[in-house]
Amino acid sequence: MKQHTTNYFNTLIEPAEDCPVSQAQIPPEKKEKTLANLQYEMIVQYPYRFSSDDIVFGCFALKNDITETEKETARTQFFSKGQPCLRSSPLAKRYGFGIHHNAEGKVALFPLESKDYQQLLKDDSVHKVRAMRSKRK
Repeated sequence: MKQHTTNYFNTLIEPAEDCPVSQAQIPPEKKEKTLANLQYEMIVQYPYRFSSDDIVFGCFALKNDITETEKETARTQFFSKGQPCLRSSPLAKRYGFGIHHNAEGKVALFPLESKDYQQLLKDDSVHKVRAMRSKRK
């Protein structure tokens, strides 16, 4: 069974062109955790610890109550089909975060107004891609 991936390497996902904020915002808490909340907590608590695949599947597993014993099989099945990468994350589309993938493919968040984000933007060795737009042109 072919396995797909959402991982990038040495890449910065910039906020979407139509991102409505000029400063990053923490996703608001709601009764039930949103995808933005789950992704934010995973990445902020453990910068450069998880790959995009780990985050995308980890959030899917939490939302769908997948047990530890089911995770390996569920992950193989999950990635047997293409999955949306972090370019579709609300963190980059709506909340103003840049998502940096280091050389090992591990992920960290950077508010678009931060000095670290600006340095990544200027670094020619880091590939840049935009998050997906929320609305069609």
